[in-house]
Amino acid sequence: MELLTKDLLINFLFILLPLFLLQLFYSLRFVYKIDKLKDILFTILSMLSIGLCMAFPFSIGDGLIFDLRRVPLILGVLYGGPRIGILLLAFLIVTRGLIGIETGFYISMVSFTVLTIFLSVVSKYYVKMTLNKKLVISGLLVTVSIQMTYLLITRFALLELPNHIWIQYFAVNIIATLMGTFLIEIIRMNADLLEKLMKAEKLKIVSHLAASISHEVRNPLTTCKGFLQLSHQEETSPNIRNYLGTAIQELDRASNIINDYLTFAKPAPETMEKISVCNEVQNVVNILTPLANMSNVQLKTSKVEYIECFILGDHRRLQQSLINIVKNGIESMHNGGELEIHLTSDYSSVRIEIRDEGKGMSQHQINRLGEPYFTTKENGTGLGMMVSFSLIKSMGGQVNVDSEVGKWTLFSIEFPVVQ
Repeated sequence: MELLTKDLLINFLFILLPLFLLQLFYSLRFVYKIDKLKDILFTILSMLSIGLCMAFPFSIGDGLIFDLRRVPLILGVLYGGPRIGILLLAFLIVTRGLIGIETGFYISMVSFTVLTIFLSVVSKYYVKMTLNKKLVISGLLVTVSIQMTYLLITRFALLELPNHIWIQYFAVNIIATLMGTFLIEIIRMNADLLEKLMKAEKLKIVSHLAASISHEVRNPLTTCKGFLQLSHQEETSPNIRNYLGTAIQELDRASNIINDYLTFAKPAPETMEKISVCNEVQNVVNILTPLANMSNVQLKTSKVEYIECFILGDHRRLQQSLINIVKNGIESMHNGGELEIHLTSDYSSVRIEIRDEGKGMSQHQINRLGEPYFTTKENGTGLGMMVSFSLIKSMGGQVNVDSEVGKWTLFSIEFPVVQ
């Protein structure tokens, strides 16, 4: 019994060690920009944990060895997905085969293959769950896995183990799984907080610059534009008139960029009013329908005409935010397609969902949305999305983005409802 406890505790340390290395990686990736290695490193650390656990098992007999390899397998597949699950399963089976091909090898191959398939299905929903649900799910999965192993051993190995061994084995597996889940969530939470802090610092710097120089720059631009317009009205050669027209257009574009900076520097509406979300969404659709037609994009609204709900804010700024997001969705569909705007509401909130069939974004691009000068367009500045996020936040709203590269992007905007 003492030997069993010692071996299980050693295995438990082999599960914690890779998690501390993972925390170190998350701390360094912001400095050295090694985001692309995240999945590779997670796979390697999971394999390391599985290998170390299997290297120090306790043996019962007839080729049956017990360790905590199922814990890193469960955590690796749940957080890494099916592709990492296949690699971990292959590594586990090969390592177990090198130890010895007896009855225990076939029991491990069957039980862990079934477990990996089930984990791959659950992993699609697991990452989006709350911490409490993740702890419950991971605990249930390790319980079911141990129960399956117990049935296979009693059925095919014809070996009855003492109850105290199963109780210890089950307890340590549960504790290791729950603690591993909790530590991974803390690591992810710390990484998200650090990323948000860095983004907030960037936005703060841009806000100060915008407030300090935008007014001074806009004044000479307005003066230049006025003189160019006067010159454009005089009788000049066609070439000169074309040059003046181009110069005026470029000054207008520069003025719009300055206005975006000013809006970002002071996003809070001066006057809060009651806004009909349904009417504003319909206005945005009416404004952008010509652009959608030119781009061979069909705008579809769902349930807009049947829902009447109100929020507090500035209707011009809400309209500007929605126009920026919908316009980006239209421009992302180079070959045409459908852009759907879906409006839903309950007693406490209203949600506007904007889904396009464009080129989509990776998770790294989604995380950087709203940062200054970050854009997925060739000729974009990133200011439009930055301003949209800032305006929505100033009116008490939240923006969630989900996307699949090459297929679609979904913006979900949620506001608190005012009665």
